[in-house]
This record gives sequence, C-alpha cells and structure tokens, in this order.
Amino acid sequence: MELAGNYIMVFIETGGLFAPILFISFHLLRPLFFLPVVFICISGGVLFGTVAGTLYSVIGITLSSIIFYAVIRWMPKTFTKLVHLKQKLMGRHSEFTPSQIALLRLVPFIHFHLLSLCLIEISSNFKDYTKSSILTNIPLAVVYTSIGKWLSSLSPIHILMLLLVLLPFIYILRRKEIIIKWHDFFQVST
Repeated sequence: MELAGNYIMVFIETGGLFAPILFISFHLLRPLFFLPVVFICISGGVLFGTVAGTLYSVIGITLSSIIFYAVIRWMPKTFTKLVHLKQKLMGRHSEFTPSQIALLRLVPFIHFHLLSLCLIEISSNFKDYTKSSILTNIPLAVVYTSIGKWLSSLSPIHILMLLLVLLPFIYILRRKEIIIKWHDFFQVST
C-alpha cells in the first residue's frame, strides 16, 4: 500500500500541468487504496505548498464527500445498515453539529465517511449537505496541508534530529509485558 502511494505521488509530481487534476482524482480514488485523508492532505502540502495544496485538497475531499452522498442515497438498505451501525457505536441519540464534525475530522483515527454519514443525518437536503461538507473539510485541509509544507521545508539534518528525538519515546512508550506460553516456561522432558 505504501509502495503504491509512493508511485502515485511520483506520478503526480511529474504530471506538470495535469498535476492538480491528478491530485484531485487521487482524492477520489483514496477509498479504493484504503489511504487516510491525512496522508493525501500532507502530500498536497509537500507537492503544492500550503495555499494551492489546501485548495486542491478541499476540492478533492468535497468531491469525495459528494460521491459518498450519491452512492449512499443510491443504496438505501446500506444507508440504513450504516446508520444502525453508527447508532451502536456512538449511541442512539448522538447527533453532532457541523462544528463538532469539523473538529472530529482533525482526528486522524476517526473514519472520514462515518463523519460524512453524520452530516447526511443532520442535513435537510443535498445543498445543505454540500455546504456543511465544504465547511467541515476546510479545517482538515488547512491543518494537514500546512503540516506537509512544514515537513517539506525541513532540511535532512532537522528530520534526522527529529527522528532521533522520537526514537527514545517510542522505546519508553512500548508495551512492557512479555507473554510466555506455559509449555515454553516449563519444558516437559520426554
């Protein structure tokens, strides 16, 4: 998966005039490759800079949300099943506001289309959904594209120093239990 993402990023970098179109279409193909939105937005910051990367990411994420809306409305049984699953996960009476959804989209571990489903539930029609989707996608694109631009401006020495600082934390925060099977601990002689 990471190798495919790297190949696609190199293809976009060498795309020239078509690079923005390729990048936006990559947002649309993102669910097929099981890539997180955060990865694409950070890549937009690295490839295009903060302003252009944010604009392309907002367009791509919004088009992805619109396609999700069309697909989920086309399959009403699946929509009902997803709403039932969301109610089991989050509770029957949990409804989020668009500003809460915008903040939840900044958390990389929450599924993007689950939050789009929450937007569908609180929206009265397609126009309302599209407007809410654009407004909730802007903070996500701005924050993670800015992170991508910041990462691209670091020198290799700074990146190496950052990694060296992170390595002790990875070791310190590791899981500190060892599981030994009973028969491995007490070896039975035959």
